[in-house]
Amino acid sequence: MFKISPHHRAVLQALFVTFLWSISFVLIKFGLEDIPPLLFAGLRYMLAFLVLLPLLWRQDRVADAEAVIVQQPKKSRFHLPASIKALKRNDWMWLLILGVIYYAVTQGSQFVALAFAPAVSVSLILSFTAVFVALLGIVTLGERPNIGQWLGILLALAGALIYFFPFGLAEAQLMGIVAAVVGMLANSVSSVLGRFVNRDSKIRPLTVTVISMGIGACLLLVGGIILQGVPRLSLQSWLIILWLAVVNTAVAFTLWNHTLRTLSAMESTVINNTMTVQIAILAFLFLGETLNGRELIGLAAVVVGTLLVQIWRRKS
Repeated sequence: MFKISPHHRAVLQALFVTFLWSISFVLIKFGLEDIPPLLFAGLRYMLAFLVLLPLLWRQDRVADAEAVIVQQPKKSRFHLPASIKALKRNDWMWLLILGVIYYAVTQGSQFVALAFAPAVSVSLILSFTAVFVALLGIVTLGERPNIGQWLGILLALAGALIYFFPFGLAEAQLMGIVAAVVGMLANSVSSVLGRFVNRDSKIRPLTVTVISMGIGACLLLVGGIILQGVPRLSLQSWLIILWLAVVNTAVAFTLWNHTLRTLSAMESTVINNTMTVQIAILAFLFLGETLNGRELIGLAAVVVGTLLVQIWRRKS
């Protein structure tokens, strides 16, 4: 009936992905009522890893001219994907570090944060990843922030001060905020590390994602079982885990990468930055989290500030 251009279709798909990722905050809050946070994170990413793993074999079958060339394996019932067999010891070391920092620490901290703090507060702190990536880039990648980025950093910091003023938090909520800050810092480090791995190595992005996810998921799952035990989960809990793993992780990841073929880095940045607002609306509708005028001003300042940091980095 109505013809949609490929570009507009990609925009709608990217917005849909950010909606799925925003919904994750609500589903995690519901799931945490029955599932311990570390075990919850471990189950989610282990199932997502198992869903994405077969794509490595498919990746080798449709490899293009830039594929890693390895000796053809002998015929057998089972063999590792060529992209995994081509990994060297140094590659495994970086993937191990990325898996520990990005999945075990970052995602584990996010689940712990959501167990104690409001979803909007956790989302606001996690949005500071762009700010700390810009600061970390000074010493790690030699990327110095420009005037526009410094303006965005100051605006985001001012927004956070306005949002949390007068800084009176209950002990449990303070624990959640601390966990969110740990997750944000780990996410910032892993973002820089991920750019380093993808920039200076020949490992394909899908291989980096699947292997690091598998490593981090194993650590989360084992740690969750040892520290928090394995409670008897309801059908609703399993459905939430399954949805988060398959739809909000595996499918969303694949669809987002598909949109990157059409959208510019600037467009992807703007669309991804809408998540903070989406989470605030969803938290109000489904979790009963409300924001007063001061908190709304602070939230808006953080959104605009982090957006400026990302946009000016793309322009540079």
